Amino acid sequence: MTITAHDAVDTILGASPGSTLDQLRRRRPVTRENTQASYLALFQPDGSGDVDLTERFAVAVFVGALHGNGEATAFYERGLKEAGADVSLHAAVLDAAASGAALGPYGDYRESGLKNESRPGLRWSVPPAIGTLVGPRLSAALEHAHLLVFRPRESSPAALTSLVQAGWSTTGIVTLSQLVAFLAYQLRVVAGLRLLAAALPAPATARDDNPADSQTVTAQTVRTGS
Repeated sequence: MTITAHDAVDTILGASPGSTLDQLRRRRPVTRENTQASYLALFQPDGSGDVDLTERFAVAVFVGALHGNGEATAFYERGLKEAGADVSLHAAVLDAAASGAALGPYGDYRESGLKNESRPGLRWSVPPAIGTLVGPRLSAALEHAHLLVFRPRESSPAALTSLVQAGWSTTGIVTLSQLVAFLAYQLRVVAGLRLLAAALPAPATARDDNPADSQTVTAQTVRTGS
């Protein structure tokens, strides 16, 4: 799929070679490589297994929209389209995210010592009209994703019941949970890099009237990328 041709985080950020964002990412090359490898494992797997690509990208669009990250949402929307989703499913996932918008995290702690830190909030379920369009399996996946995004403190074996009832296998549930966890991490990386880039001066560029400056920048770029 063409959506995976370039580094996902760089694409979401719109990071161009030599930009402040690019330079920030080059400071942590191993993290950069591992983050992309995780993305590819989840969104370009050797085999889709118990979670097909449409489901993977639909959940990603949903989670991106819940986080209010327009660039990430658009990125995964392109993946959803490439995965073969029709327009009605695409729109239904966005409508689901709009209906599930909230501020979190919140929820009830099970541990007695943390009860005072429990916080009420939306316990979301897929609206019936949207559920008709996306089906019971994806509906359960979206509800699980909403739980993990906003009420992670309420995650429990019992919370997985609806997934099992909707036909999700154990392997599929693990993959789905890994996907949501990765997206939460990726979106925080994107947000953090944007904040850092905004606080730093723009990188120096070579002056067109000074060939020596141009050669120096070119040489540095080659060494950095090697």
